[in-house]
Amino acid sequence: MTTSFDSFQKRRLQSSYISVVVSIALVLFMIGVLGLVLLKSTKVANHFKEKVVMTLFLKDEVADKNINTLKESIKKEEFVNKVVYISKEDAAKEYKKDLGEDFLQFLGDNPLKNGIDIYLKADFVTPEKMSELEKSFDKNKFVAEVSYDKPLVQLLTKNIQRISFWLLVLSGFFGLVAIILINSSIRLSIYSKRFNIKTMQMVGATKSFIRKPFIWQSIKLGLLGAFIAISGLGILIYYVDKYIPTLELLTDYVALGYVAGGVILIAFFITWISTFFATQRFLNLQTNDLYY
Repeated sequence: MTTSFDSFQKRRLQSSYISVVVSIALVLFMIGVLGLVLLKSTKVANHFKEKVVMTLFLKDEVADKNINTLKESIKKEEFVNKVVYISKEDAAKEYKKDLGEDFLQFLGDNPLKNGIDIYLKADFVTPEKMSELEKSFDKNKFVAEVSYDKPLVQLLTKNIQRISFWLLVLSGFFGLVAIILINSSIRLSIYSKRFNIKTMQMVGATKSFIRKPFIWQSIKLGLLGAFIAISGLGILIYYVDKYIPTLELLTDYVALGYVAGGVILIAFFITWISTFFATQRFLNLQTNDLYY
């Protein structure tokens, strides 16, 4: 009879552990996917921001020496990602190619100006910062005009802020769901051992001594769940990268490192905190209350 009961208890315990690991793995998998989306959305947004160009049209009388000096000084600025000089002759060739005819034959003279295209770093592509840069360049004695697509910058900034807001809302929601589900799974697991906890307490074991094995057991289950979640994410990333290679998921080692590290840390902290409070609750209960 005792052997049969022990076997039943062992199967029940294993089933409880499996349910905890599966719950943790599923929740962490969803969090990992969302984290990857957040990181890649930032990279995609920065990619589009860094395509925005601010063009400085130079005065006709500016000498080549001064143009080179200005170009080199701009390259040293912290907001600059890339600087490209376009002479008015090169600009005329581009216009000719776009129009499909030589407009210089009609005008007789090249009305275009030498220009410097400045590709800004993503952090500086906002309406406020670009307006400040425009005012700063307007004061330069070599610059005749500063031009950039203001409506595009405003629309880009507005859409990125909107998308970021909803992604953060989703992150908060999934984070809360993760805490609730993992906490519930661990509490159910510990609930089945509440009599063992109280027995150890009654024979003189301290609360920290009783909590320690439960916490370590939950952390191990959490890390196992994290490993399963990371494995699932790896498979998902492999197939997404296979069919959408432009996202460069497999080669973005920084993003992958952040996601994997985040999944492991979340698994560690949530299981530790949940187990601590779950065991604390049963340690503080009276013996009669264990039956309810």
